[in-house]
Amino acid sequence: MSEINDTYKTIAGSSEGFYKEKGSKFISYAFPVNSEENVKQHLDDLKKQYHDARHHCYAYLIGVNGEIFRSNDDGEPNHSAGDPILGQIKSFELSGVLVVVIRYFGGTKLGVGGLINAYKTAAQEALNNATIIKKTLTERIGIHCEYPMLNDAIRFFKDKNLEIVNQELMIDCKLWADVPLSDAPQIKEDIKNYHKLKLI
Repeated sequence: MSEINDTYKTIAGSSEGFYKEKGSKFISYAFPVNSEENVKQHLDDLKKQYHDARHHCYAYLIGVNGEIFRSNDDGEPNHSAGDPILGQIKSFELSGVLVVVIRYFGGTKLGVGGLINAYKTAAQEALNNATIIKKTLTERIGIHCEYPMLNDAIRFFKDKNLEIVNQELMIDCKLWADVPLSDAPQIKEDIKNYHKLKLI
């Protein structure tokens, strides 16, 4: 078994959820994200769209093993909003996901317990409505060969169940495929050992 973990679950696209408690409205959004710049962009857009809302609480988790994560209570009592949202992302076992919950205050205070439940439920609703997919991190690996070896290069990738994603056929040939990270070291070794095929 390879020690490299190259697959993770994420969401295919954005989704929404909604929860209401004692007049307060909690509007939730889930987005697929791959960087903190991405997160900032979605937050900025939602703050413009819901500029009159009192709180825009959020959490995100990025990386195959969820190495990058953050939660933000945005003015709610400590750990009453961001943490429950992050908890839902973790309980769905997702990564590469941002969940934002926008609150419109309804005039009745919910207390810390009520807030935790409301933010948790709103986040859960958005994730329940999302399409969950599995993604594999890949490395693009290329083969360089003379024209007479082109069929061998194509067959090499085909035998490994790898799809050719790019090719340059000029005086000589270059072919590229996206290889799962855990398989990349072995594929590179196989290319090096293959007569007349070169690793790019």
